[in-house]
Amino acid sequence: MNIEKIYSKINNQLLHQIVRFSDISSGRINLSDDDKYIQCAVLNLPKGHTFKPHKHNINKINDDNYIPQESWCVIKGSVKCIFYDLNDAIIAEPVLYAGDASFTYAGGHNYLILEDNTIVYEYKTGPYQGQKIDKTFI
Repeated sequence: MNIEKIYSKINNQLLHQIVRFSDISSGRINLSDDDKYIQCAVLNLPKGHTFKPHKHNINKINDDNYIPQESWCVIKGSVKCIFYDLNDAIIAEPVLYAGDASFTYAGGHNYLILEDNTIVYEYKTGPYQGQKIDKTFI
């Protein structure tokens, strides 16, 4: 699978990632690296496939370097992403279409909706503590 990865020009840290719907193949593909707080996989499975019933355990994570991370998945329409490097310089401006997804692990971002009635699922790591704690505006 072709996953577009956008690295900082300052320290080569992975900041952003784009997954295109057209690149999804069969089976399960983990999209985010195991060390990222936001985890995502894409599953393209045949009819009748099932999983063992399960539940998830409570895990405590103590990490002084925790940073909220965010993902957008475009359901309908299109969105221009404006991705920023660690020094707030624009580093990439990809356009997402229906079925595409973006992931922001670090650095800044902004989004420009390109079509009326664009629908996006937004995923973030939590818990959300409000803009004063969670965000610094560029």
